[in-house]
Amino acid sequence: MRITVKLSFLCLLFMICGSCRNEETLTVAYQYGLAYAPVQIMKEKGFLEESLPELGIDWVQLANTAAIREAALAGDVDAGFLGIPPFLIARDKGMPWKLLCALSRAPVGLVAPAGRWSSPEELPEGTRIALPQPGSIQHILLGMALEGAGEEADKLDGSLISLKHPDGMNALLSGAVDAHFTSPPYIFQESDEPGFEILFTGEDAVGGSYTFIAAMVSEDLAEKTGSVRALREALDRAVRFMAEEPDEALDLLAASYSLDADLLADYLSRPGLVYETEIRGLETFIDFMRRRGMLTHISDSSALRVP
Repeated sequence: MRITVKLSFLCLLFMICGSCRNEETLTVAYQYGLAYAPVQIMKEKGFLEESLPELGIDWVQLANTAAIREAALAGDVDAGFLGIPPFLIARDKGMPWKLLCALSRAPVGLVAPAGRWSSPEELPEGTRIALPQPGSIQHILLGMALEGAGEEADKLDGSLISLKHPDGMNALLSGAVDAHFTSPPYIFQESDEPGFEILFTGEDAVGGSYTFIAAMVSEDLAEKTGSVRALREALDRAVRFMAEEPDEALDLLAASYSLDADLLADYLSRPGLVYETEIRGLETFIDFMRRRGMLTHISDSSALRVP
């Protein structure tokens, strides 16, 4: 097996998690799904706390990338895990964050009722598609897929429905939406259901492999080389732990995701779910988003990454 919001809510959340943020606290934000498995392992095993014993570590799970961006702009988050496109949008608008490394590639795709459509260009205007939010990596991949099929990239923007992945899955299976652009484990659960299929994948849209989730840090944190090195080492350690201690990792993740261990083992062994630190596809996203007018200040990746 390869183990390969609104601001008021955020304020309350950070009050609960530790309202007195100071220089001795490092706050890390992440989201839902198996693409974040090494972060979950790092948190459960205390690897970052071991690497930075002089700091208090606050872990905050947020609903989507918009919530992470808001928290970052408010100075309430030091490091976060999200897709490259939402990072680029925020950075283009002046968010002082940089890319640290990749976290995962994942089999992301648009799940729809089987046989309803055979390709992206067949999706009619008004198709109700659930995804985390406009500007998410799923939204950008949808636009890429439409453009690649000869359609306008924004053809379906008016009918997108912003839902967390668990809610999006429920909406798809109940018929409340027509399709769901999602990631593991939800893409596995949905496509395993009778009567549903993956219409196209993220790699189909991009034309190759790309980083699904990456680690970002504030520029203030990026200047603290010891802390940044500790974060990357803790991530590397979590990835190694998943490969070297698969049984314990499986138990920890099954409890964290409330999934049956055998089912989770099946999900983790499926092709396309890879945990790695090499960033892929950054320039491809930049090129597409500049052509769409979503980026005006970023032209290349030279100033975006932690040295």
